Amino acid sequence: MSPNHNHTSPMSQASSGSTASPDAIHVNASRRTFLKAGVLLTTGAGGGMLLGFSLPAAGGPPLRAGVTDELVNVASPPQGVFAPNAFIQIGTDGQVTLIMSKVEMGQGIYTAISMLIAEELEVPLSRVVLAHAPPDEKRYFDPLLGGQLTGGSTSIRYAWDPMRQAGATARTVLVNAAAARWQVDPSTCKAEDGTVLHAASGRRLGYGDLVADAARHPVPKDVKLKSPDQFRVIGKPTKRLDGVPKGNGTAVFGMDVRLPDMQYAIIVNCPVFGGKVASVDDSVAKKVPGVKQVVVLDDIVAVVGEHTWAAKRGASALKIRWNDGPNGKVSTRDLFDDMKRAAKKQGAVAKSVGDIRDGLDKAASRFDAAYEQPFLAHAPMEPVNCTLHVKADSCEVWTGTQVPTRAVDEVNRATGIPKDKIVLYNHLLGGGFGRRLEADMVYKAAAVARRVNGPVKVIWSREEDVQHDIYRPCYYDEVVVGLDSKGKPVAWHHKVIGSSIIARFAPPLFKDGVDIDAVEVLTDLPYAIGTQRIEYIRQEPRHIPTGWWRGVGPTRATFVVESLIDELAIRANADPVQYRQSLLGQTPRAKNVLDIAARMANWGTPLPKGSGRGVSVLHAFGSFMCMVAEVTVDKNNDVFVKRVACAVDAGMLVNPETVEAQMQGGIIFGITGALWGEITIADGRVQQTNFADYRVLRIHETPKIEVHLVKSAEAPGGIGEPGTSAIGAALANAVYAATGRRLRALPLVRQLKTPAGKTASKTV
Repeated sequence: MSPNHNHTSPMSQASSGSTASPDAIHVNASRRTFLKAGVLLTTGAGGGMLLGFSLPAAGGPPLRAGVTDELVNVASPPQGVFAPNAFIQIGTDGQVTLIMSKVEMGQGIYTAISMLIAEELEVPLSRVVLAHAPPDEKRYFDPLLGGQLTGGSTSIRYAWDPMRQAGATARTVLVNAAAARWQVDPSTCKAEDGTVLHAASGRRLGYGDLVADAARHPVPKDVKLKSPDQFRVIGKPTKRLDGVPKGNGTAVFGMDVRLPDMQYAIIVNCPVFGGKVASVDDSVAKKVPGVKQVVVLDDIVAVVGEHTWAAKRGASALKIRWNDGPNGKVSTRDLFDDMKRAAKKQGAVAKSVGDIRDGLDKAASRFDAAYEQPFLAHAPMEPVNCTLHVKADSCEVWTGTQVPTRAVDEVNRATGIPKDKIVLYNHLLGGGFGRRLEADMVYKAAAVARRVNGPVKVIWSREEDVQHDIYRPCYYDEVVVGLDSKGKPVAWHHKVIGSSIIARFAPPLFKDGVDIDAVEVLTDLPYAIGTQRIEYIRQEPRHIPTGWWRGVGPTRATFVVESLIDELAIRANADPVQYRQSLLGQTPRAKNVLDIAARMANWGTPLPKGSGRGVSVLHAFGSFMCMVAEVTVDKNNDVFVKRVACAVDAGMLVNPETVEAQMQGGIIFGITGALWGEITIADGRVQQTNFADYRVLRIHETPKIEVHLVKSAEAPGGIGEPGTSAIGAALANAVYAATGRRLRALPLVRQLKTPAGKTASKTV
């Protein structure tokens, strides 16, 4: 359990009286150096075996299977710990602790990565307990993301080899240790159910009994991994380790942290990004019972109280005059006009195959289309929050973040406290979707906390979170397609205009003017198209900050590509499924999921008037997917999604149950975004405030979702974001089938409610 909690978390299951010393848990938050890989094995009360980069857990009684918020000590392994490489701890009782550098926000990786370890280590999954890793990029560097991050649908792709190797290495050392004790050849022994067995003599030793011996044995550099036909854990539907505590309310999220003498702060941000506080009248706020102080900073005001209600009432009583700055009159229409003007320029070339001018000139016909997509907010169910205790020369931080090392950086920037004196306790996330890939909330919380005596939890209300998010960018796409005499694309010229998240978030990856995320999917189309030119034009939306939103590049690009392919099929008088099939001969995995989804959805069978089916194919994140959505559009132009058939080829599946759940959740998230999702700007301000005007799909509106998982021997692909990325175009194409109206802008419902032939206003 994290130091200074005043409650015992059932997730940690620590025995009464067990505590970790805050003074012994300082984190080295150095950045970007080394790939984490391997396992850590530690002790319960004394002595243990560590296989990792030297990552022992804090001492204390053994924990049962589940998730613990115990913080590990990276700097100095306890005596007797074996520490050649990374993430598993085995105690003398045989229990395995997996130190997780990835964070759980609903995607199921705590269970799936535990399954990788359990498979190769030959232990029951019930014997695995998880602990959050501290910020440490030397040990927890993810090469797919360039840091210690969770995102990009990379967790299993990243862990697939390193975690299995770590488990196999630990198993090999344990077998060698047992063989040495028995004075037999290791090849005559095998690991089984958390023990080592010598079949010839019937002797058996538990892993806990072998910890001390194993610490004296050399660690092999190369170990043999199991073949898929030997898997007993991987590939089996498995209930999630974090399911029960989340279900019964005992799971600890950042919002659940309670510390002795903790105060609560409510943030009020400047309504215009880039604006400043001009003046504050806090006289009434300070009279609210329970209000302790008001903190005024450059662009925020925080009210600190004895409890949340006092702080919230105090914040409502503030009289703040803001200086909007130069962006106080900006509207959404201004931002789209900026992008349309930018589209007239030549962009940075992301991909070029053949001579695009020649290809278009020689085409039998041409087709032009433009697409618009709005800002989107994340709106996770757990609003952003951060608890800090800033002292004279140290700081402790409790939060839920996808970027723990960046969070430490922001505390350092706000307080000046050295990074090695900042301790961060990471927690489960009540939704992330990319919002917690940012650390702006941590910086602002630290700036407030350094002015507060004692620990303080800084909370953003839902309204503050929606109106001061770091938004999915708005985009404008222009596409010109050259077609042959049969209506098949032979030349494809595509311009993407929009903000560059990469240039801000990972500047070294922004090369030659190309944002690799914004053009993702477009530079690797699954369809057979000869001549191609993909361009990117960076156009920042003035003062609005932009960031990741559950697969930004594939989400936005798939809507454009699959909407356009559908439109080309109709133009060619072809069935949309058959048209795609004819273009996917060189991408058999994509064609296979298309065929399966079409059969699942009974493609081609008649539907009632006002209903329609739409199809969308996706190849992204290392996975292939097809969705067929069935919708009904009523006389008020409201869209009701009745059914979604989804076929997924995500390579080898670690936990099929999690994959299916991720598809369901991603589809629901994507339906919300495609039908209603939109953040608009007027007078420099975000107009939406809460779920009343930032609409989400409701339980009774959820369609029947059928998921077919393709059995595959390929390496695992990503699954957290593809569902959201694929559904938007399927819905747009289904709306066309139901209404005859082709919509090239989102959100779909607002577009439908705009009279045909007119453009929906983006000023409100």
